[in-house]
Amino acid sequence: MQKIILTLAVVLITSLAFSQNRLYVGTSQLNLGVGLSTSGIPVYIGFDHGITRNITLGAEASFRAYRENWHDNYYNHNIIGISGNANYHFNSLLGISPRWDLYAGPNLGFYIWSSPDGYVGDRSSGLGFGGQIGTRYYFSNRAGINLEFGGGNAFSGGKLGLTFRL
Repeated sequence: MQKIILTLAVVLITSLAFSQNRLYVGTSQLNLGVGLSTSGIPVYIGFDHGITRNITLGAEASFRAYRENWHDNYYNHNIIGISGNANYHFNSLLGISPRWDLYAGPNLGFYIWSSPDGYVGDRSSGLGFGGQIGTRYYFSNRAGINLEFGGGNAFSGGKLGLTFRL
């Protein structure tokens, strides 16, 4: 048991010692996880690419299934979201520890709301503009955990996931 605890401590300390923050120019990362929404639980996959020291551009795809009770009838919906985003990373400006990444920015995308025949509710597909603010904690130089909050469109809301540097 002591060997396991010692091994875990060494791995944690080594991971923290070699952690880095935001993406650098020309580097990329993969994000995946689950979202927070009042209309089902989305799963998402995203990609970010560093274009300047503090700015990344990214793209994301999400999917969720949603069951709605509308006037005592149940309808199953599928929602697919495809969006792009730009984020400013505040680490340099605020002197934040390299293990953390604090960012915010706008997003623009399209969501496809698929409803069954006979549905008379007000759900529909459309273009959405929104924003997000988030943070990552890198527990190694290649992987971290991500928490993000957003609003303004059907694919914002919030996310919890993992980030992997490529």
